[in-house]
This record gives sequence, structure tokens and C-alpha cells, in this order.
Amino acid sequence: MSIRTMKPEDLELVLLWAADEGWNPGLEDAQAFLAADPDGFLIKTVDGKPAAALSVVNHDAHNAFLGLYICVPELRGRGLGFELWNAGIAHAGSRCIGLDGVPEQVANYQKSGFVPAGKTTRFTGASPVAPKALTATPVRVEELLHADSKMAGFERGQFGRSWFTDTQSRQTFVLSETCFATARQCQVGVKIGPLYAQTSTEVDTLLAAIAARYPNQTLILDVPDTSHELQRYLRRANFQPAFETLRMYRGAAPQAELPAFSATATLELG
Repeated sequence: MSIRTMKPEDLELVLLWAADEGWNPGLEDAQAFLAADPDGFLIKTVDGKPAAALSVVNHDAHNAFLGLYICVPELRGRGLGFELWNAGIAHAGSRCIGLDGVPEQVANYQKSGFVPAGKTTRFTGASPVAPKALTATPVRVEELLHADSKMAGFERGQFGRSWFTDTQSRQTFVLSETCFATARQCQVGVKIGPLYAQTSTEVDTLLAAIAARYPNQTLILDVPDTSHELQRYLRRANFQPAFETLRMYRGAAPQAELPAFSATATLELG
């Protein structure tokens, strides 16, 4: 058995594992994920074959995020994840590490020093308003990165430069440098995140533009419980809660300055 950093084809494989588990990754997640921290994606092999994976992405000098902790079904229960876990934690060094964990794993994360910091609820539904034109705003990616760092509470420039650059299946819709949303096509539907807005009217405009760009697709948002306004908005719009995760931190949590309406970029990288 051995642990090594993932190659691009390894991450594509791990995202297929994630899809099989119902995690519903984006169609072009791999490139943006690796751009964040190419040394932060670890894979464990057994008899030369990929068996388990973990990512611990170092976003900046003080903050990291853990995700994609997964083992192939036939090798579960053999303790393969312990060494992989330790290697990921070591990669983060002294940084605060965040994660979004499923409720059944919370006790295990607490044993490793992670402390709960609030819930995130996934909502699914359709745009509640008729599609409308979104006036293009000439905002550069660097301006979005500056705003994102303040609202997220940490710098994630390497990730953001890739995430906020449009691709065939991912697009960022911008009203201003502090009001925007990234939408990406997934195995099922379209995930939206991050989303930052100050008013319900701004959310109307962003969701309608996304629905027009990706017609007849289910819209999916991961909304922290601190964003009461967006949760209320989505419930009124008949979006349905699908499941919850618990945001946890090991170390001093970043001080986010989130607007009234906000959704998480991705449960894998924060």
C-alpha cells in the first residue's frame, strides 16, 4: 500500500467514485480543484490499484479545507483511511482546517479535534421567476476574488481564478463585484455557488439568468444556516431541503463577512 498525490486522471476517477456515492460532482470540477492546490489531493493504492482518497486543500497561509474522503466499497472497514487522513492533516500544517461532514461522521471528526460551527442545507428546485435578461457588468476576475476573500473569510485565489473563469459547463453571473453567482452543470442538475447577494431582487435576477442559461435543469444550492434570508427565500419558492451537512473547523475559524443571501461554493473545497 502507498499514498501519493493525485494526477489529473486520478482525480477524475475519484470524482466518478463520488458520483457513484450520490455526491453529484460538477462536470468540470477536476481542473478547478487541482488548481487550488495540486499537492492537496491524495490517493492510496492497494496492490497498485486506487483504493481510497482524500483532499486537504491549502487555500492560503492560514486556512485549508478537507473533502473527497472516500474509499472504494469493497475495501471499506479495513482501516485504509487512517494513514491517508494523517497525511492530509499533515499537509495542512498549522492551518485551520474546515470541512462539511455528514451527521453520521461528526463524532469521528470531533475525535480529531474538529468543532461544529453550523449546518448547511442543500436545497433543490427551479427558478421561481420568469427568465430575464442579465445586464453584463464589466467586473474582472481579480475583483471577484477580492470580494470573495472578504465574504468567505480567507483567500482562495488559485481556486477562484479557475472557478470564476467560464468554461463550457460553468459560468459566473455578475451583477456587481459583490453580487454574483457561479453555476456549474453536474451529473444531475446545476449547482449554484458561491452565491452572494444583498436583496431578494438580486437573487431573483441571478437565478432567472441561470435558469435561462441552463433550461429545464434542477437548481441546487448549499446554504449555511447563517444565511437565514436565502433559506427563507428558497422555501417560499418551493425549493426542497435534500440533506444537511455540518460545517466543522479544527483551529480558529475564518471570520466571514457574508451578505444577507449566500450559498457555499462547493462542499469539497469550502
